[in-house]
Amino acid sequence: MATDIAEQPGGYARLLDEGAGPISQAAAQIAAWDPKFVLFTARGTSDHAALYAAYLTEIRLGIPVGLVSPSAVTLFGARPKLDGALVVGVSQSGGSPDLVEVLRVAGEQGAHTLAVTNNPSSALASAAELHVDVLAGHERAVAATKTYTAELMALLLLVEGIRNGGELPAEERRALEELPGLAAGVLADPTATELAARYRFADRIVTTGRGYGYPTAREAALKLMETSYIAGLAFSGADLLHGPLAMADPDVPVLAVAGSGKGGESMREVLAKLGERRADVVTIGAGMTVSTPDVDERYAPLLDILPLQQLALSLALTRGEDPDAPRGLKKVTETL
Repeated sequence: MATDIAEQPGGYARLLDEGAGPISQAAAQIAAWDPKFVLFTARGTSDHAALYAAYLTEIRLGIPVGLVSPSAVTLFGARPKLDGALVVGVSQSGGSPDLVEVLRVAGEQGAHTLAVTNNPSSALASAAELHVDVLAGHERAVAATKTYTAELMALLLLVEGIRNGGELPAEERRALEELPGLAAGVLADPTATELAARYRFADRIVTTGRGYGYPTAREAALKLMETSYIAGLAFSGADLLHGPLAMADPDVPVLAVAGSGKGGESMREVLAKLGERRADVVTIGAGMTVSTPDVDERYAPLLDILPLQQLALSLALTRGEDPDAPRGLKKVTETL
């Protein structure tokens, strides 16, 4: 897991170099299709990448977005009318039969389809009209780290490409080219690793964020559950105020993604309410307790998740667990 985490800056650079051309071609084709709405389907970690892409699509493209439950198709036999839709399957392995079936049915029902995977020879890639390879390379650990951030980067390049007819503007490209170096700097900071002892005996942790930060909060909770078996409870900052705030107290740690940008600014009220409850809060983001570079908030999820991955790894080791072999899990999970 440590090796996978360390490879992420190189993964960003590889996508910007080798992946930019193919992603641009896919973006140009999707722009020509001019979809009226977009549906994402995914599981686990990839579902959090899809949620990030959903925010990007609605905010940057102005296209309505939904997150599909595969069981509606695979278990209940739903055959929704999908004329004018783009259906996107996001999966590291591309091997889950339910996602393959969703794309197959979507094509039959009139949708255009796209697969985003780390395996161009996968069943999901074969089932889709278009495929985007996230180029993360072999991932050693069961808990996904570098494939998650590669999905984020690929989806960011795709959406921004669609917005501009396929090609990224030069200014955007220059800004993105700074991310590999910024990511390396984040990974060199020991702050997150040093936090592990603080949570050694925790049995639950709340994670929270808004906007682009919400997928980060959800992914952090999943990593903590996978590697340390802590109950990770993820909420949007807004939802946290609508009830779950009542459980916040000094014995319930909170990890809050609260950097700059509109999403981060909206978290200030949440942090104030948590302060009133005397909750044990650690903030992540630009200028926060665990500080990450102050970048465009679209880019922040590619940096903010890195120290949270390090925390999950270090906490598992501190608690005497093996983060490379979580109990009951395997690398590819096939659901029907």
